[in-house]
Amino acid sequence: MHHFVRSRRFKCLLVSASSSALLLATPALGQDRAQTAAPAADQAQTNPDNTNPDQDIIVTAQFRQQNLQDTPIAITAVNAATMEARSQTNLAQVADTAPNVTLKPQGASFGPSITASIRGVGQNDFNPAFEPGVGIYIDDVYYPQLTGAVFDLLDLDRVEILRGPQGTLSGRNSEGGAIKMFAKKPSGENGGFVEATYGADKRIGLRASANFKLTDTLFGRISGVFKRQEGYVDQLDFGCVYPAGGSATFTANDGTTQLRNPAGGIPRYLPTGGCRVAKLGGVGYQAVRGQLRFTPTSDIDLNLSADYTHDDHTIPGEVLIGTAVVNTPNTNVNGVQYDNRFICGRFCNFSTTFQPGGPFPSLVGGGVFGGTPVNLLATHGTNRSTYDGYNLAANLHVRLNDMFSVDNILAYQHFVSDFDSDDDLTPIPLNFGQNHLNHYNWSEELRLNAKLGSTINTVLGLYYFKQNTHYFSYQDIRYIATNLGTPAAPNFVSVFPLQFIQPDYTPAESKAAFANASWEIVPSLNLNAGVRYTEESKEYHYFRLNPDGTVNVFLDPVGAANGIGYSGPNGTALSGSVARYSGHRFDYRVALDYRFSPSLLAYASIATGFKGGGTNPRPFNAAQVISFNPETLTNFEAGFKSDLFDRRVRFNLTGFYEKIKGLQIPVLACPTSPCAARLNAGDAHADGFEAELTARPVTGLTIDGSLSYINFTFDRISPSAAYPTNPAGVALTDPQGGVPKWKWSLGGQYEIPLGSAGSLTPRVDATYQDKLYSGSTVIGTVRTLNFIPSYTMVNARLTWRNEPKTLDVSLEVTNLTDKYYFLTNFNLSGLGAGFNKSQPGRGREWAVTIKKTF
Repeated sequence: MHHFVRSRRFKCLLVSASSSALLLATPALGQDRAQTAAPAADQAQTNPDNTNPDQDIIVTAQFRQQNLQDTPIAITAVNAATMEARSQTNLAQVADTAPNVTLKPQGASFGPSITASIRGVGQNDFNPAFEPGVGIYIDDVYYPQLTGAVFDLLDLDRVEILRGPQGTLSGRNSEGGAIKMFAKKPSGENGGFVEATYGADKRIGLRASANFKLTDTLFGRISGVFKRQEGYVDQLDFGCVYPAGGSATFTANDGTTQLRNPAGGIPRYLPTGGCRVAKLGGVGYQAVRGQLRFTPTSDIDLNLSADYTHDDHTIPGEVLIGTAVVNTPNTNVNGVQYDNRFICGRFCNFSTTFQPGGPFPSLVGGGVFGGTPVNLLATHGTNRSTYDGYNLAANLHVRLNDMFSVDNILAYQHFVSDFDSDDDLTPIPLNFGQNHLNHYNWSEELRLNAKLGSTINTVLGLYYFKQNTHYFSYQDIRYIATNLGTPAAPNFVSVFPLQFIQPDYTPAESKAAFANASWEIVPSLNLNAGVRYTEESKEYHYFRLNPDGTVNVFLDPVGAANGIGYSGPNGTALSGSVARYSGHRFDYRVALDYRFSPSLLAYASIATGFKGGGTNPRPFNAAQVISFNPETLTNFEAGFKSDLFDRRVRFNLTGFYEKIKGLQIPVLACPTSPCAARLNAGDAHADGFEAELTARPVTGLTIDGSLSYINFTFDRISPSAAYPTNPAGVALTDPQGGVPKWKWSLGGQYEIPLGSAGSLTPRVDATYQDKLYSGSTVIGTVRTLNFIPSYTMVNARLTWRNEPKTLDVSLEVTNLTDKYYFLTNFNLSGLGAGFNKSQPGRGREWAVTIKKTF
């Protein structure tokens, strides 16, 4: 009851404050706009060439316009010109050049989602039961899900990557940091651009944007993108590649063609062109964005935006890199076990979208469950991944007087996503899943900015957020078995016929109040301090049903016998159970900065942040319907920002030390085993540094680079955690953190003037990523670390631009050295599934782009 009263009080306060802000705006309509705050509907104007250090870069990390070099936060700011020069077309590519930042597209098992990490803190699981550890924002609107977050850089003004916890202004789930994208806004100037790209693997890209004036106070902007490209990993028909040899057969994708395995050994694919089912890892992205900007006076700025994204492509291309033998009656077809014979090659797999049906050969009569064997249904799927989403937002800025201004940001988001995954990448019927997500959320943020005299800037704010995600999943898992024999003479018997659907849903709510102040104590010495109070709650509603809608007896025997939602003397049904989490949190930040000279600013700060609590989305029984608490972080940071040699060199350096409490990590028992939950099972600390450089030693030559290091160490870990421990239960040295220990980038370009013929600009960029640990697995009794090997990526671009700078023609080559590298790794061999797979990146590719500005 107390929580309900507080919730209603908070909502009433938010509505009242919003109404008051609009009423207070009336007497101020004829006054000039103050420069104390960054209008939510206006972009901070970055300069046309962000690679030029003698031009200022304006950011809004503290909700007011500031020079990047005056902001006491570790920020990587990149504008549209720089992203274009680097051949960066999506958010993941921008993150590649940011120190201690990892953002990669996920493999097929996780759908069209990303893994995101800053300074070793983040998330790699798309399930709505979990929260991300890196906040992603578009025009100050929070995007709450990892699904669909590989955003295209459509008509952006700039990207700001804030490293370190942003718990006071950005709020929950910005524990590691925040990534903020800002779109170009309507400006009332008629103009725009059209861009066309053609490249390798039938790559076609179209981009366009138009900026136009409707009336003297109403402006519009519309932009769109279309991208198509074939995949680069061959999905092969196993029986076509090996038409003879051995006696075992498998049912093919269409249920009729027979697929045969070789007599033994590891098959090696010799391309013939006739055995390809599809090319996986394709691109099929379309998006459109429209904006209306209304400025009836210089004191009111209202920006309305709407965007729609349709992403339809073949699932990410993955390859088997190793297997643990799976040899059970339920998975083996005609005696063929799952093993290394199905390792295909560097860019191919034998995945199928069909698993045959038939009797489940479990123990009959007095066995594990007894009774008549279950008749498994045939599973039909697809190799397509789809995402459809739209976002609506209203950003209102009102200047009340010379002292006060108000911003109100109202947003609604909705998406639907479908993807299937043959996790084992073979015709063997081990593990197949179909997934459907339907998500919506809406949010409102109200800010009051005040300039108190000439030395104090403050912001007060209220925030409300509500979401609900329906996650319908159909799982066909057949590898779970028990050994009735001995290790020397195994006798594996299938146990669970796990064909089930889970029409789960996850509502969540969050509300917060925050305050921040910047005070110029004396000239050149500034104090920045802020606090935030957050309340949040989440529920997860569970159902484990057969495809016909009845309760699955193997996962939920109590529910099958007593009905959905039963709780009584006979136990508790898993179907109908609800896991609940609720909590509250105070965060703070204090920063002190001093400008020693116009060319040098030094700062130090202490800040906190948290990743929200959640629930276990994958229980094996009702006892595992549990929740976990937030993961919290305290960060100590010091650094400097400098513009040297007559502003020809910009060099920024940051050192940090962070303490992480209540790590949300996988555990093996929760409270029973087996378990697939994440709990607050450990603590850790990390330290490191980040350096960024931009230099213009001579006219036309620009060099930029970054270097980062992080050392991530566990301080405490639960013995049940799925991470390496010694016999005493203490964590071994383990650089887990989802970010490489070392990372660097280096790029350079030189503009060669050609007089009336325009200019020619060659550019080369190189990025290095150290070994990246992606988890651990248990094989037998030995825990081993999984990692993605280190690699260096080199891209090159040559651009001709005409003299008026209205026409560009560019030739780009990505992955110039044709490096074979991995984006992701997923290993379930320790849980009996047998597979260890990775997603390779694309090989060397070329593209030609023509851009016309008008």
